[in-house]
Amino acid sequence: MTPLVIGCGNPDRGDDAAGILAARRLSEFGLPAIEHSGDGLALIAVWEGAADVIVVDAVITGAPPGTVGVWDARTAPPNLDAFRGSTHHFGVAEAIGLAGALGRLPPRLIIVGIEAAAFDLGAPVSAAVRCGIDEAVRRIVALAGQR
Repeated sequence: MTPLVIGCGNPDRGDDAAGILAARRLSEFGLPAIEHSGDGLALIAVWEGAADVIVVDAVITGAPPGTVGVWDARTAPPNLDAFRGSTHHFGVAEAIGLAGALGRLPPRLIIVGIEAAAFDLGAPVSAAVRCGIDEAVRRIVALAGQR
């Protein structure tokens, strides 16, 4: 089964475009990937009915920019603070928490986070995050191949 990949972010806010750019690259490889720039509540509807989901987004964990982390959201939910760089007040981590409480998590939900640094309006994606996007795409392709 091929997972549904959801790339989250805002393409107009610097490193916050990481998830969107990863989704675009994955689409080029033939993986079904959706770009999501909406809030977390809408994210729950996007993955509705999917059995295997990978969400890719910019995070802030304190690691160097471009670092890629992978979490199984069903066994180790991501730290809310890691997603504080989001331009939405209700983001990916909140969506996971709410979906879990409502019994609306997909059976498999993997989060791929790309460490970001700058979220300025109109700024380009940093070189370090571009490298992180490449690494995230490699990992997602590998994860998809394991399914």
